[in-house]
Amino acid sequence: MDVASTEFPGLLVITPKVFKDERGFFLESYSRACYAAAGIDYDFVQDNHARSERKGVLRGLHFQAPPSAQAKLVWVVRGAVYDLVLDLRKGSPTFGRHAGFILSADNFARLMVPGGFAHGYLTLEEGTEVMYKVDAPYDPERDGGISWNDPDLAIDWPLDEPLLSPKDRRLPRLKDFDSPFVYAERPQWKVTP
Repeated sequence: MDVASTEFPGLLVITPKVFKDERGFFLESYSRACYAAAGIDYDFVQDNHARSERKGVLRGLHFQAPPSAQAKLVWVVRGAVYDLVLDLRKGSPTFGRHAGFILSADNFARLMVPGGFAHGYLTLEEGTEVMYKVDAPYDPERDGGISWNDPDLAIDWPLDEPLLSPKDRRLPRLKDFDSPFVYAERPQWKVTP
């Protein structure tokens, strides 16, 4: 697998090795040993699978606050998404900045999102299915988010009028959020050449 760093400390783009032939393809969806050998050693405790029937469904920007913060390994098994992360870690060199990535069933890319990021995605195709592993169980008391259309963030979503949940319509702006996340100089990962 190929592991690429981003400008955001701890945020990685992972491309698995895919074996294709006239029958289709084969890949290891996840191998703890391979990830650990690459220095990505999270103890994932739960797998989640979400399906969005329509193009233009926006889920996010969500996070779990400490002590229930979640790292996520995210990928698409059907369709495509515009996947977005927002760094909420106080003291991080990228605090308050966001980045977007195309994840699709065709490109096989995975996004390793450490705790301390808000995360969301916009479906680019009908019937899109997203899977992700998390290293902490869902905690409704620590559930939070940031508004997808916060004008201060100026996120360039590829759609102006997404389909949102009632909860996601009411999320606060970043300026109204006192982040409980703190950036650690010693991240839980390393990238080996």
